[in-house]
Amino acid sequence: MVNKNSDVVIVSALRTPFGRYGGSLQNIDYFDLGAIPIREVLKRVNVAPNSVAEVFWGVGDTSVCKDVFTPVAARQTLIKAGLPHETTSISLDMACVSAMHAVKLAALEMKAGEIDCAIAGGCTSFSREPFIARNMRFKGFHIGDVKMEDPLYALGYKDFNPVSVDSDIIALQHGVERAEQDEWAGRSHAMYGESWQAGKFKDEIFPIAIPQDKGIPKILDIDEQYHPKSTIESLAELKTVYNTRTITTGNASGLNDGATAILLMTREKAMDMGLKPLATIIASVHYAMKPSHIPEAPGYCMLMALKKAGLSLDDMKVMEINEDLACIPLVSLRILAGGDNEKAELAKLKDKTNVNGSAIAIGNPTTASGARIIMNLMYELQRRGGGYAIGSLGGGLAQANSCIIKVE
Repeated sequence: MVNKNSDVVIVSALRTPFGRYGGSLQNIDYFDLGAIPIREVLKRVNVAPNSVAEVFWGVGDTSVCKDVFTPVAARQTLIKAGLPHETTSISLDMACVSAMHAVKLAALEMKAGEIDCAIAGGCTSFSREPFIARNMRFKGFHIGDVKMEDPLYALGYKDFNPVSVDSDIIALQHGVERAEQDEWAGRSHAMYGESWQAGKFKDEIFPIAIPQDKGIPKILDIDEQYHPKSTIESLAELKTVYNTRTITTGNASGLNDGATAILLMTREKAMDMGLKPLATIIASVHYAMKPSHIPEAPGYCMLMALKKAGLSLDDMKVMEINEDLACIPLVSLRILAGGDNEKAELAKLKDKTNVNGSAIAIGNPTTASGARIIMNLMYELQRRGGGYAIGSLGGGLAQANSCIIKVE
């Protein structure tokens, strides 16, 4: 007999609105930004901070922190959020998959009986990324120009191609051309706009007040990356980047700021506290493959998760594959459909994927996005009367994470 009381459940899940690069969140300290959803996710269900045994926190870039050299970002953030100093934590850097893997680690510790309550999520602030001056410490610099490096230019990894370059190559190998990517990007903005107008994002986003130099604080309650006037025609006019053939700033996600938090408990703990489980974590897996094949990784990872859970794609009411680039869900969906020739299956999968838009419209604060995907799917399942959903995302030299949840 399976003991359902040992299930890992979500009892609260919230996020900040995601800011655009240089937008409304640019002046908020990294630890302060992360602390916002941690406080709110507890407040929403009236859970005392001392109930949280551990915080699992996605951190992709410590150079934005005040303490650039080895900050303990999770710990500094939880202290800012008002959690007891005795609360343990883990800061993890797995690039875009960090926050979803944070949920996985929290669930594993609960299944092992180590803890019964945790917060998982993450924070990214691209706007606070500093310029870098390398190799000056022991060079005896006296006169002349100083070369500054922008870590955000040709975003990727120094010993490898930029992510966009590799993704462009893999996309074309799967027959995913520029027009299809632009169409998917336009769809993302359209779906987000419809969902926003319907009030769907009020479940997961809470408004935040941002102090201004003069006057009253600005209230941010919408993701700033969203462009309501984006059309396939306007996207088609954009030039490609980094000498790729298909990748543009329009069919790729932005450089965004934001933070996410999910409050998880064992079902027994939730019952003891009188809290209603919002969703159950059914399966969570991590996957990695050849570094240049990032668009394929979420698809293969999702197949692993489904096999682990003993479920099929037909069991999934909705799905999300993060839109770091439009070609990533498009390639991964081809893998899930069983090949480029499975057109009917591919069309069916597209219809239930990214139904509220994804990172192209919402934004992609990388180490926060995995938790956003889980909560968006959870709230969408609730609106649809329950069922299963699967979310996935790739990142970090073709790693991927997938998570299957169930809403009763």
